[in-house]
Amino acid sequence: MKIALLGRYMLSNRTEFPCQSIDMSVGGLAITAPVKGSIGERVIVYLEHIGRIEGDIARHTADGFGMTVIATSRKREKMAAQLTWLANRAALGLPEDRRHDRVQPKATRIVLTLSDGTEVPVKMLDMSLSGAAFSADVKLLITDPVILGKTQAKVVRKFEGGYAVEFQKAFVVDSIEQIEL
Repeated sequence: MKIALLGRYMLSNRTEFPCQSIDMSVGGLAITAPVKGSIGERVIVYLEHIGRIEGDIARHTADGFGMTVIATSRKREKMAAQLTWLANRAALGLPEDRRHDRVQPKATRIVLTLSDGTEVPVKMLDMSLSGAAFSADVKLLITDPVILGKTQAKVVRKFEGGYAVEFQKAFVVDSIEQIEL
């Protein structure tokens, strides 16, 4: 099932990197990853809501890799229950685990400044006191530092057609409508 969860992974040389799941089942997992590792290499992934997943890199993708899951039958049952809960949460429209409410911004066109100074026009999708989501025709990696309007942020999630960023400092205002990026 398609599921986007943030996490970290460790390759066999013990280097760690941020990642995000793309899809997963009890037998396999695909993630976006800045470093792909070697086919057959052992990898350990920690995902929010799921926990530790161990396996071997099975294939490379454009943005990361796919891996097998090596787990006991008990761990697979637990993972199946967690995946079912996550799928039902999405299907039933249950609230996500968010620190702040999201709203639609009044102005949707804004400039994203990359770490090299390149400015890219993006379309704001939603925002909160601690972050924002936007659509963009640019390739970013999770943890990339950016400036959205005048606000420093880092990329925390990738989704089809865009990205989510977390602001370096959450806004402290009486109303989200007072935010000026």
